[in-house]
Amino acid sequence: LGDLHRFAEKFVAQLNDTHPAIAVAELMRLLVDEHGLAWEPAWQITSSSFAYTNHTLLPEALETWPLDLFKRILPRHLEIIYEINQRFLDEVRLRFFGDEQRLMRMSLIAEGPQQRVRMAHLAAVGSFAINGVAALHSELLKETVMHDFFELWPEKFSNKTNGVTPRRFIALANPPLAQLIEDTIDGDWLRNLASLKRLEPWADDTGFREQWRAVKLTAKQRLSDLIKQRQGISIEPTSLIDIQAKRIHEYKRQHLNLLHIISLYCRLKNSPNLDITPRTFIFGGKAAPGYHMAKLIIKLIHSVADVVNRDPQVNHTLKVVFVPDFNVQNAQCIYPAADLSEQISTAGKEASGTGNMKFSMNGALTIGTLDGANVEIREAVGAENFFLFGLDVDQVQARLNQGYQPWPIIEHDPELLHALDLIDSGLFSHGDRQLFAPLTSNLRGHDPFLVCADFRSYLDCQDEAGERYRDKENWTRMSILNVARIGKFSSDRAISEYVQVLLVAP
Repeated sequence: LGDLHRFAEKFVAQLNDTHPAIAVAELMRLLVDEHGLAWEPAWQITSSSFAYTNHTLLPEALETWPLDLFKRILPRHLEIIYEINQRFLDEVRLRFFGDEQRLMRMSLIAEGPQQRVRMAHLAAVGSFAINGVAALHSELLKETVMHDFFELWPEKFSNKTNGVTPRRFIALANPPLAQLIEDTIDGDWLRNLASLKRLEPWADDTGFREQWRAVKLTAKQRLSDLIKQRQGISIEPTSLIDIQAKRIHEYKRQHLNLLHIISLYCRLKNSPNLDITPRTFIFGGKAAPGYHMAKLIIKLIHSVADVVNRDPQVNHTLKVVFVPDFNVQNAQCIYPAADLSEQISTAGKEASGTGNMKFSMNGALTIGTLDGANVEIREAVGAENFFLFGLDVDQVQARLNQGYQPWPIIEHDPELLHALDLIDSGLFSHGDRQLFAPLTSNLRGHDPFLVCADFRSYLDCQDEAGERYRDKENWTRMSILNVARIGKFSSDRAISEYVQVLLVAP
């Protein structure tokens, strides 16, 4: 028993979102039932042994378990959760005397027609530290879904911006780029990514920029070959490779990207000699099995691709590809090939993102909103090396508070109206006018993620990106600076920050 009391000095578990939160009740069960500890010392050990990383601001994504199911499968754990909750709510009563609404909001058990166990609340109560995964996300976490817990325990909250490993996402994914970096700055950059800063002066070297473009073209050709081999679609490696590869979700707004593609398609159909920058649009990602709207977006991507790629009037300028089976192995071929990285979620909805880091780490320029880690990436690489568009968090909230209506925006933007009308006409669904009606009706009537509000800003920003891509020297310079200044986003830095929290843990 003496050794058990020192358990938290030797072991800490980071709860990576709510999925493992049941571990709080399980450790209590082990300590109380299996090892005979009294509740108080067992809780002291448990609440000193867990830290909680939150990964979402979407209330519906905070995991809850039906109480009846919990009781049937894990009856002892539920008894323990009841006891944790009773003691926790007693603490809340003392701190916030008479605030019954707060008690209901903070309880580990959500009342209603079907009672549910709130796993995020269990994780928060059972942990000595709580963090978000980007500076903006961590602030919004304190202001929104975890506001009550922040008011109770402000000392628990901190930020740990995500990072990714350059060993996989540069060295393994992009050997030619890794070799060029090694030949140029020679050192420990794979273990100390901040040393990439030494690449900055080379952004102004004409010969180095030529080598950089050759590396990028090699990566684009590799992806082109893979797409040709697997899907039989030919893409032009010298075109602007514009990639959105991430989970399919309305807030990530793949449909905003599609509306831009449809608008470009219409421009070319109406003016066949229009001089626009050739583009290849590439999508990748998966949808949750029961998420109908996300599945419909995937269907629309394929349907738009089918029309655009078969149209000889435009397919020498535009191509659209959905790369199947998006996973880490395929991603290692996708990230290095991007010229433009699509990070276009509604401001305030993305916790952090790591694809944005992986793309930038491989020399892609970002087109994005001030959401998640985009904010910090833009600060790091320089505003002049980032294509910014759209409403920020405060503007999004202001629009929603004012009773946002998309229809007036649609009425006053002919390109947006025409794009939605084309989808409704059946052009992309073999004449079926109902197939995509749930998607277009949602945008016309409710538009919960402000696609229409950001549409014009997005198209204008995309036009700018297309024009700037024509200046190969300056585009290459921006690409080099994105890599040179991306050092903060190494997972080594992120892990180091987590370790620092452990060093001062109770």
